[in-house]
Amino acid sequence: MNSKRGLDLAVAIVFLPLIGLISGFVAILVWATLGRPILFRQERIGLGEKPFSIIKFRTMVDCAGASGVWISERDRIGGVGAFLRRTSLDELPEVVNVLRGEMSLVGPRPLLPEYLKVYTARERIRHSILPGMTGLAQVMGRNCLDWDERLAKDIEYVEKQSFLFDLYILARTVLVVVSGYGVNDRTGCPMKSLTEFRSPKSTTSERP
Repeated sequence: MNSKRGLDLAVAIVFLPLIGLISGFVAILVWATLGRPILFRQERIGLGEKPFSIIKFRTMVDCAGASGVWISERDRIGGVGAFLRRTSLDELPEVVNVLRGEMSLVGPRPLLPEYLKVYTARERIRHSILPGMTGLAQVMGRNCLDWDERLAKDIEYVEKQSFLFDLYILARTVLVVVSGYGVNDRTGCPMKSLTEFRSPKSTTSERP
């Protein structure tokens, strides 16, 4: 077992009782305000570009409200969902992904399968290691960084990763979560997808 996997298991196991207690309260809050299902599962891309199912707490109501009218993503999140995202409490169930070996505590955040077609060859380096619950991009600006900046931070992490670097990022994560900094992008809105961000750009030879 390498030191990174050892750190993942040690931290996850030590804090598992606390995570379980907080998750219980969050689950009740989600059930009472957003309904069921309480957990949200979505396919993401992990190590070696292999898909896996990420587990998070639900943060949005159904696409159609009680009146049957289609609701925008911003309105679907609402107060409780925004709180869970700001505090990153919605991501607590990802500790299960860590224990399974599908994720690490620290690494590039796992993204959607459809983004594979718009990465540059260099950006695909992010999949050479396990994705993380937190990462360099998350503590250096989060959604206040545009996609090019975020992916550049992912590459920087892959190239500089070390045990001490992971400890630094974990410590910075606590500060970011407490402050809520970077939940929204520079416009104050939820961040647009990578495919939307790059769709106006012309395709280059570096694209996969």
